[in-house]
Amino acid sequence: MNSIVYLVPAFGAIGLLYTAWRFNWVANQPAGDDNMKKLSGYIADGAIAFLKAEWKILAYFAIPTALILAYLGSQTEANGIEIHSSPLIAVAFLIGAVFSATAGYIGMKVATKANVRTAQAARTSLAKALNVSFTGGSVMGMGVAGLAVLGLSGLFIVFYQMFAAGQPLTSVEMKKVIEVLAGFSLGAESIALFARVGGGIYTKAADVGADLVGKVEAGIPEDDVRNPATIADNVGDNVGDVAGMGADLFGSYVATILATMVLGQEIDVTDNYGGFSPVLLPMLIAGVGLLASLVSTFFVRINNENASVQNALNIGNWASIGITFVASYFLVKNILPESLVLRGFEFTSDGVFYSIVVGLIVGALMSYITEYYTAMGKRPVNSIIEKSGTGHATNIIGGLAVGMESTVLPIIVLAAGIILSYKFAGLYGVSIAAAGMMATTAMQLAIDAFGPIADNAGGIAEMSQLPSEVRERTDNLDAVGNTTAATGKGFAIASAALTSLALFAAFVGIAGISQIDIYKADVLAGLFVGGMIPFIFSALAISAVGKAAMEMVNEVRRQFREIPGIMEYKTEPEYEKCVAISTEASIKQMILPGAIALVTPVLVGFTMGPEVLGGLLAGVTVSGVLMGMFQSNAGGAWDNAKKSFEKGVVINGETFYKKSEPHKASVTGDTVGDPFKDTSGPSMNILIKLMSIVSLVIAPYIAVNGSHEHSATKETNKVSSVQTTKVSTFTKASALGQIAAK
Repeated sequence: MNSIVYLVPAFGAIGLLYTAWRFNWVANQPAGDDNMKKLSGYIADGAIAFLKAEWKILAYFAIPTALILAYLGSQTEANGIEIHSSPLIAVAFLIGAVFSATAGYIGMKVATKANVRTAQAARTSLAKALNVSFTGGSVMGMGVAGLAVLGLSGLFIVFYQMFAAGQPLTSVEMKKVIEVLAGFSLGAESIALFARVGGGIYTKAADVGADLVGKVEAGIPEDDVRNPATIADNVGDNVGDVAGMGADLFGSYVATILATMVLGQEIDVTDNYGGFSPVLLPMLIAGVGLLASLVSTFFVRINNENASVQNALNIGNWASIGITFVASYFLVKNILPESLVLRGFEFTSDGVFYSIVVGLIVGALMSYITEYYTAMGKRPVNSIIEKSGTGHATNIIGGLAVGMESTVLPIIVLAAGIILSYKFAGLYGVSIAAAGMMATTAMQLAIDAFGPIADNAGGIAEMSQLPSEVRERTDNLDAVGNTTAATGKGFAIASAALTSLALFAAFVGIAGISQIDIYKADVLAGLFVGGMIPFIFSALAISAVGKAAMEMVNEVRRQFREIPGIMEYKTEPEYEKCVAISTEASIKQMILPGAIALVTPVLVGFTMGPEVLGGLLAGVTVSGVLMGMFQSNAGGAWDNAKKSFEKGVVINGETFYKKSEPHKASVTGDTVGDPFKDTSGPSMNILIKLMSIVSLVIAPYIAVNGSHEHSATKETNKVSSVQTTKVSTFTKASALGQIAAK
C-alpha cells in the first residue's frame, strides 16, 4: 500500500488543530456582564449534567455489546463459511463510540461558550455576532470531521499492518481489515442514535412546556427569565441540536466512507498504489473536503447591518463545494486507473468523477429545496401563515400539507442521483456519490450549529433584558438558523439514503446473495415490516416528548402558582427542577427506540436469513427517508411561520403581530412541529444507517452458500439451474409461479 494513505490522518489532525485554535478564539471573546455569565453557566451546567447521565447509560450498553462483538469476532466459521473477523472489532466499536460521544461533546462545549459571547457581540453589531456564532459552529464542524477522518484512517492503517501487510486489496486478509473496521462505524452510529433521540426528547419536552405555559397561558416572551422552563429549553438546544447533530453527522461521515471502502475492496486493479486506489479514494476525498471546508469558513462574513446572513452562509457553502469539486477531479485522475470492474460492471475513472459531481449536486439541491420549504417569505411558509388566520386546526392542516409536499422534489432528485451515479460507475458510483456529498460535512455542520448558538444568544439576551436592538440582531441570526437547521437535516437525510444504499450493496455481497426478490412471501413480509419501523420509532419518540412535556407543563404551572414573586422579578424560578424533568425523561425514553434499531436486524437476520433481512432494510430505508423529510420540513415550516409574526404578517389585508389569535394558532403549529423536526424526523437518518451497519456486521454469520442457503434462495437457484439461456424477467417469474403451483 502506498504511503499516500498517511496523508489522510494528517488531514484529520489539521482539522483538530483548527478546532483547538478557533475554540480558544471563541473562549477569549468578551462574555458580557455577571448576569449574562450566570445564565450561561446555568445552561452549561445543565448540558454537562445531561451528557454525564447519558454517557452512564450508554456505557451499560456499549460494554456488553463490545463483549458480544469480541465473541463473534473470535469465531472462524459460520454455516460452513469462513469468517474474516477478529475480537479487535470490539476495540474498533468502543473507539467509534468514544469518538462519536467526543464529537458531540466538542460541539456542546463550544456552543455553551459561544452563546453568551454572541449575545455580547450583538451589542456591538450584527457582523460581530455572526462572526462569533459561526466560528462556534465551525469549531464543531471541523472537530467532527477531524475526528472522523483521523479515527477511520488511523484504524485502517493499524489494522492493515496487523492483518494484511503486503497483501493485495482483494485478499481475504484485506477483507478482514475492512470487516473489523466496520465496528468503528457501528460504535459511532449506535451512540449517535441515542444522542439524537435522547437530546431530541430533552430539548422538545422543555420547549413545548415553556411555550404552552409561558407564551400561551402566561403571555410572557419565549425566553423570559421568569419562565421556569427557559433554562431547560436553552440547554435542550445544545444537547439536541448541537451534541446530537454532531454525533449524528459523525456517524454518517464514517458510514459513508466505510461503505465505499467495503465495495472498493472487491475491485481488482493495477495502479501506482499497489492496487489500493479504490479504497484510498473515499478517505482522500473526505480529507480534501475537510480542508475545503476549513478554507471556506473564512468566506462567511458580512459588512453591515443590512447584509444578508443567509447569503454569507451560502457563499461559504458553495465555496466548499467548488473547492471539493476541483480537488476531486485531480484526485480521481491521479489515483484511479482508467478502467475498473465491480461485480461485472465495468466503468472508468471519469465515471467515478461524474458520480462525485452527482453527489455534490444532489447535496446542494437538497439544501436548496429544503430552504425553499422552510424559509420565511417563501410560498410554503406563507401558506401556513395564511391558514393561521382561521384557527389552530387549519394551521395544523397547512403544516402537514407542506411537509408531505416537501418530499416530492427531494425524492425525485435523490432518485435521479442514484440512477445517474449507478450509470456512471455502478454500485461504486452510488457509494462514491454519497462520499462526495458528505465531503463538505464540516461546512454543513458549521452552518447547522450556528443556528442553536444564535438561538441561545437570543435567549440570554431576553433573559438578561438587553436592549431591543440586541434581540433584533440575535433574532435575525436565529431566523436564518431555523432555515439552516432544516437544510442541515435535509442534507443528513439525503446522505443517509445514498449511504444506506451503498451499505445495502456491501451487505448483499458479504451475505452471499445476488438479489432481493420481493416475489417471495417472506421477503415481501420483511419489506412491509421494515416500512413499519420508522412509524413505530416516530410514535415512541413523539410520545416520549408528549409525556415529558406534560410533566414540564405541570411543573411550570406549579411554580407560577406556588412561588410568589416570580412574575414581578422578585424571586428566581427553580430552573433546576425543569432541567431534571427533561434529563430524566430523555434518558428513560431513549432506550426503547434505540433497542428497536439494534435488535430488529439481528432477530430477522438470524431467524429468517439474509434475503428477508435485505427486504427489511429496503422497507426501512424508503419509509425512513420519506418520514424524515416530511417531519423535518413540516416542523421547520411551522417554526418559521410562527417567527414571521414577530415582524408582522398580512392575512386577508390585515396585519397581525405576536399575541394575536393567528399568532396563537401558529404557536400551536410550532408546538406540534417541534418533536417532528428535532426528535423523530432527524432520527430517521440514523435509524436507517444503523440498521444497515448492524446488518453489515452480522452478514458473515448469516451468509448463504451451497447447502446452507436460505430456502427462498434455494428455490431461485433451482429455477436458474434449468435455464440454459438468458431469460426475461417475465419468464423467470413464470418459472417461479409454476414451482409455487406444484
